[in-house]
Amino acid sequence: MTVALELDDIQGIVARAYPDLRAACFLLLGVRDPVAAGAWLHALCDQVTSARSRPEATAVNLALTPGGLRALGQPLEAFATEFVQGMADVHRSRPLGDVGANDPSGWRWGGPATSPVHLALLLYAKDEPGLESLSGSLSAQLAANGLDLVVRLDTSDLDEVEHFGFRDGISQPLIEGLSKTGPASNTVKAGEFILGYPNEYGLYTDRPLVAPSEDPGSILPRDPAGSGQADLGRNGSYLVLRQLEQDVVGFWGFLEQATHGAGGAAGPGARRALAAKMVGRWPSGAPLVLAPDADDPSLGEANDFGYFTEDRGGTRCPIGAHIRRANPRDSLDPRPGSQASIDVGKRHRILRRGREYGPPISIEQLEAGDDGGLERGLYFLCLNANLARQFEFIQHTWVNNAKFSGLYDDPDPLVGARNGGRDTFTVQAEPVRSRVRGLPQFVTVKGGAYFFLPGIRAIRYLTTPRKRPTAR
Repeated sequence: MTVALELDDIQGIVARAYPDLRAACFLLLGVRDPVAAGAWLHALCDQVTSARSRPEATAVNLALTPGGLRALGQPLEAFATEFVQGMADVHRSRPLGDVGANDPSGWRWGGPATSPVHLALLLYAKDEPGLESLSGSLSAQLAANGLDLVVRLDTSDLDEVEHFGFRDGISQPLIEGLSKTGPASNTVKAGEFILGYPNEYGLYTDRPLVAPSEDPGSILPRDPAGSGQADLGRNGSYLVLRQLEQDVVGFWGFLEQATHGAGGAAGPGARRALAAKMVGRWPSGAPLVLAPDADDPSLGEANDFGYFTEDRGGTRCPIGAHIRRANPRDSLDPRPGSQASIDVGKRHRILRRGREYGPPISIEQLEAGDDGGLERGLYFLCLNANLARQFEFIQHTWVNNAKFSGLYDDPDPLVGARNGGRDTFTVQAEPVRSRVRGLPQFVTVKGGAYFFLPGIRAIRYLTTPRKRPTAR
């Protein structure tokens, strides 16, 4: 049975990416005065956008790091270990591929050498004037309410196209219980993304519970699993935020060199074809599985397809292509091509809510190899109920794994961590495959953190003054 979701208590970003709110910025804050900050955040609850509403003008969502929870006096024992340790912890950063140029020691925010981030205010508006009005109003209140702005992350509206030139955000799982419906193969139990609901195992994902004595006002719902505990996690999620710089000129320059060496092939068509092989989709979004030879904009939103049944050997979409790694669909063990394979994949899905930053780059700039000295990239945001099983698993086991699905020296050609110049991209073909060697790093991590995205009642609980144990 489909479980009814408590939409009034779930933050809106879980239900939707706010596609009609084209302007956005993320304010990363530090808590200087916990009492004043708590009171201000408590009042802010009335402005937090829920999943029930479909905002036409603005939206506000709120998330907290482990440091933010500590600052508000909330013990962390009940929270997921990976969240408490944090993205920059060595036990988490190495499996994520955050080494070398990606090492947290060089991050602009979220790293060990930067000012601590406690909160994220995710702000969205219909247009830039609306965003400036919203962000300006909230920013003006910070200092007087015990909060400091650590960094403001401004985004760009590239009309659903990321900086490398490809349509983005197509392959999103559908949450069972929300109004939008689609193929069963792409519909995932709510508990994979929202805490307090059954997941794909038919269980409740581990979530922070507190003793009823810690919630004397019964602000929180009680544990649906029947423990009698107050459920701090219910209707919440874990948010991943990473700042990913994209070397757009380097990407297309490498493709030009690589295609010149491929039997003499050269020119924009050859570069675009190899880029599509790396991504797994054409610039329009058309998947190579359905359009292997040329872009087909009519398939730009196509998402109902499999790999094992339609392209087992990878001759249409290479096995190591970015989208094939991030969501292997029906190609997973133990029985590729079966419902069991699809069911395995559903336990490793994430909801992506990213936004681009930096100005678009023109064809003339690409041809001249000149990015104008301006940085471009993606603020990668995703939501999941289990950081280790979802985001971290995808990053470590599928994206960065050089031996993914029988390959050898092939990490993700687009975003994968590099291995000293030995990285390759294999293009399966009949009768003979080809290999592109010496992939440079096209994407570099500039900052990141794990956040807890509470339900709206949980925000009220966390910011309600009360006597609590000393935070640890």
